[in-house]
Amino acid sequence: MVNFQDKVSFIWSIAEILRGDYKQSDYGKVILPMTVLRRLDCVLEPSKEEVLEKKAELEKMGIKDTDSILNEVVGEGFQFHNSNKFDFEKLKADPNNIAENLIHYINGFSKNAREIIEYFNFTDHIQRLDKADLLYMIVQKFSEIDLHPNQVTNLEMGYVFEELIRRFSEQSNETAGEHFTPREVIKLMVNLLFTEDSEGLTRPGIIRTLFDPACGTGGMLSVAENYLRDLNTDASLEVFGQEINPESYSICKSDMLLKGESATNVVFGNSFTEDGFKGGRFDYMLTNPPFGVDWKKYSKPIKDEEKKLAYNGRFGAGTPRVSDGSLLFIQHMISKMKPEGSRIAIVFNGSPLFTGGAGSGESNIRRWIIENDWLEAVVALPDQLFYNTGISTYIWIVTNKKTDDRKGKVQLINAVDFYVKMRKSLGNKRNMI
Repeated sequence: MVNFQDKVSFIWSIAEILRGDYKQSDYGKVILPMTVLRRLDCVLEPSKEEVLEKKAELEKMGIKDTDSILNEVVGEGFQFHNSNKFDFEKLKADPNNIAENLIHYINGFSKNAREIIEYFNFTDHIQRLDKADLLYMIVQKFSEIDLHPNQVTNLEMGYVFEELIRRFSEQSNETAGEHFTPREVIKLMVNLLFTEDSEGLTRPGIIRTLFDPACGTGGMLSVAENYLRDLNTDASLEVFGQEINPESYSICKSDMLLKGESATNVVFGNSFTEDGFKGGRFDYMLTNPPFGVDWKKYSKPIKDEEKKLAYNGRFGAGTPRVSDGSLLFIQHMISKMKPEGSRIAIVFNGSPLFTGGAGSGESNIRRWIIENDWLEAVVALPDQLFYNTGISTYIWIVTNKKTDDRKGKVQLINAVDFYVKMRKSLGNKRNMI
């Protein structure tokens, strides 16, 4: 197990500074963006002076479009920079102007990094924290923790964010499961996703694409990348994601930036109503959509697409009841399968399997999937695997490229007893695969 609890404990101790001035359920509005800011600051610290010198040199030369040049100065594949004179150490040196200086510092980031902080709406809290005499104290405490990737890997940082979100969600009685999935569940899904292509994935220089339409903080994308890298160091997995929660989106985007990947591959918005990858096709897709998500307020554009485009759109097979949009996700993903073959892994609760009698929207969608021979397998998982619910869950494997021995068949796997009890439960999570 990755050791990340000491980092979580330290950051949580900073959150406790907010007690009395912020509700516990609102701690995340301050702590999550500050954690991202500190990590970016740690990455940029070694090249800070060099970036400032280069900026001054370019200004003297009258060069205005400096982003790509300053990114190169940062080096190590990082595609962002901060051209403001402040960093966390310099912010500490001027307590009387901490709010103004912090805003200047944030505005000094290149656009792709600045957008991450903007989605947190963190600037709304800077003045509030300053008036409460908390801002300087929080900046000072965050300056004490080193979050450079050399000290805290991207994998460890993913765990840190997920554990913080889980704690904040518990405080506000929200569902942490909307934000992330237990890593052992993701690893199983990735194994099932790649299992029929293990020969192709070990070829030198292979490039594959992977998409998650409800990517949260990016945990699934990261696990898939690590899996393929372990399998074949010469392979390349280009990952894409879309996320509706602004905080989760910001964390995922920052993770992409810190890995030197294209942050434009992560799109903000509702996958149903704002398809961020219209016309896109992917080799692999995996997701854990929110269980039982109500889509009533988005129903008009979805129903319009169903009527106007039918099978030329995403929802031609029909729509489920508005109280559960799970089967909309699978249709959205099927629309992005490549003609030459794609594989999908998706986690559902029991509703998409069993809800709806003959002639209902759910039944028609299931029939459409089975009649097209796309459903390869359904895996029944142990209960009490997820942080926010103890209910039974199932992995569906969907593909338009079944091997000959699987054609016309669906494999049903009962894995409900394949678990070990955890020594300490995390929310509703008491079992581990």
